[in-house]
Amino acid sequence: MDLLPWFALKEVPGIGNRLFKRLIDTFHTPQVVFNTDVEDLCRVEGISKRLARTILGYPSHDRARYHLDRARDAGLTLIPLTHKHYPPLLLEIHDPPPILQVAGALPVGAAMVAMVGSRKATAYGRQNATTLAAQLAAKGFTIVSGMARGIDTAAHCGALSSNGTTVAVMGCGLGTIYPPENRRLAEAIVQSGALVSEFDYDTPLAAHHFPMRNRIISGMSLGTVVVEASLKSGSLITARCAMNQNREVFAVPGHIQAFQSAGTHRLIREGAKLVATATDIMEEFSVHVHTPEKEVVTPCNITDINPHTDTNPTDLEKFPLDHEEISVLKVLDLYPSHIDDILQTVPMGAGRLSAVLLNLELKGVVVRSPGKLFSLKEEKS
Repeated sequence: MDLLPWFALKEVPGIGNRLFKRLIDTFHTPQVVFNTDVEDLCRVEGISKRLARTILGYPSHDRARYHLDRARDAGLTLIPLTHKHYPPLLLEIHDPPPILQVAGALPVGAAMVAMVGSRKATAYGRQNATTLAAQLAAKGFTIVSGMARGIDTAAHCGALSSNGTTVAVMGCGLGTIYPPENRRLAEAIVQSGALVSEFDYDTPLAAHHFPMRNRIISGMSLGTVVVEASLKSGSLITARCAMNQNREVFAVPGHIQAFQSAGTHRLIREGAKLVATATDIMEEFSVHVHTPEKEVVTPCNITDINPHTDTNPTDLEKFPLDHEEISVLKVLDLYPSHIDDILQTVPMGAGRLSAVLLNLELKGVVVRSPGKLFSLKEEKS
C-alpha cells in the first residue's frame, strides 16, 4: 500500500479526523480523493467547494514524505484506517485516527481493557491498579493506558508482571518518551505489546494532545477502569470518551476523604460499575476470558522497570524537614497506616519513630487518627 497519499491528505488544512474518515468511506483511498473532481468531493458531508479546491490544489507532498520517511527510518509499523489490523473498536468512534504509528506489535484480535487514573496516585491506588491489571492480563486481556506517572505506570507494570500484553497510547510522537523516567518501561512494553500514537514521529508533547490521546485509549477498549481520579482529572475525560463511545465504565472506590478518589466516586454515583475485584470487570466481558490462566507474578517490584515513583502528594520542599522526617513522610499517603506497619518500613526504633511522627504532626504535614494510625494531611487544591 502506498502510504504517501495517506500522510498527504492528513496534511491538508481543514481535513480533520472526521472528514478524513468520510472521505475514505466514500472514495476508499486517499489517492482516489486526490484524483477526483470538485463536484464529487462536494458530495461528501462537510466538504465545501473551497475545501475541495484546497484538497485538489494541495501544492506538495514534501512534508508528508518527510513524516513518512521519519516513521519508516524509526522502524515503526504504520496502520491506516483500511488496514486489516486497525483496531476494530477504534474504527467505530466518530473520529478515528487516519494512521496509527506503532512501535512493537499491536495485538490483533485482542480483548482490550483501558485502565487510567491519577498521576499523583496513592500507594492504595497503585496497588489496586497493579493487581487488577495483572489479573486481567493473566486472563488474556490487553491492558491499554497512557504511560503517565502514577496509575497508568502501575497498570502497565501489572500487565507485564503476569507476562501479559499492554499497549501505551502516547500524547506525542514516538520519537519522544514521556515521562522520560519511563524509558525502560517503554522498552519493556514494546517487547510484548506496543507504543501507539496518531502523531507524527517528531511531534513534541503538547497539553491539547492528551484529550486526543484519551479518546484512543477508550476507543480501542471494551471498557475503561478508572482507579483514582480527582474531580479535575484528565482520567475523567477518558471516562467521558468511553461513555460517548458506548463503552463500559468502571470505577474503583477509595477513601471518602481522599481528593484522588473524588472523581471515581462521582463516576459511581453517575452509574459507573463499582470495582472491588477483577471479577467485577471480567464478568462484563466473560466471552473474552481465556483459560487456562497464566501465572501471575506478584507485582510488587515494579520499580525495577520504573524507578521514579510520583507517590507523595505533599510537596516536601514546602516544609523544613530533616532526613528522618523525609524518610517517614515518603512511606505515608492519604490512607492511614498503623505505626507498626511504618516501623517495618523505616530504619528506626519505635521511640524515635513516635517522636518523628509527632514533629510531622506539629508541622501540619501528618494527621494522627485513633488507633495509632497516621496519614498525610490532604492538600487543598
